[in-house]
Amino acid sequence: MIEMLEGVPSAVGVYYIYDSNGMLIYVGKSIDIRKRLLQHFRSSDFKERKIQRAASKVTFELTGHELLALLHESDLIKKHQPLYNRAQRRTHYGFGLYLHLNPQGYQVLKIESLDPEREELMLFSSYQEGKEQLFRITEEYQLCQKINGLHNSKKSCFQYMLKACKGACIAVESPEDYNLRVNAFAVSSELPTGEIFLEFLGRTPEEKGLVYLQDGRYLGFGYCAKQIRSKKKKREAIVSKMDNRDVRRILKRHFMLHPL
Repeated sequence: MIEMLEGVPSAVGVYYIYDSNGMLIYVGKSIDIRKRLLQHFRSSDFKERKIQRAASKVTFELTGHELLALLHESDLIKKHQPLYNRAQRRTHYGFGLYLHLNPQGYQVLKIESLDPEREELMLFSSYQEGKEQLFRITEEYQLCQKINGLHNSKKSCFQYMLKACKGACIAVESPEDYNLRVNAFAVSSELPTGEIFLEFLGRTPEEKGLVYLQDGRYLGFGYCAKQIRSKKKKREAIVSKMDNRDVRRILKRHFMLHPL
């Protein structure tokens, strides 16, 4: 089985696993394709053992950067629907930040398990990561720790005593005024507007990878020569892709970790 990995590099990209009939049975991505495939073929996990028994050939594509690999993998899975990708989770993240309205009319930011039926504001790989981000957001937008479930008290939250909360926790600040700042955060968590080209390392030293967004919509990705600066030429290099919830999740996660 290891002989199938001959020529597979330790580089960023997507990989394809085929059965003996030439049918694509699995698509994956990794920052180290060779290492990830070795994990597939050495694992004792039930699903991995089924892939091992069926696998007959492996191919790959380099992408140059993990974001391009994530976007390409998502598109390929939707396009080909490989047998062993069908049951996998839609994203690599388990928690999201959601908006609720409490009985007093204040908007609440809450970390919850990812819900495929609802649009989340942000994505997190763990509850703890989400909690740390919620503390940061609450402080940055002068929101209330008590309302956001970060401080348990029957009276005002601790931040109110420090003048970092404007008193929504004890109804000193009106829901209308408080919710303006929550809505400002919610708008900031959307994908950026305008024409955006994200640039990354390419598949070779001579090129760069591009991810293209316009007015908050994902339009695709591509590659061009490293020295290209013209927006027209960058647009010509883009391969059009569908905008959907999964790619928006991937891109929101990227902007959360790497703000513009």
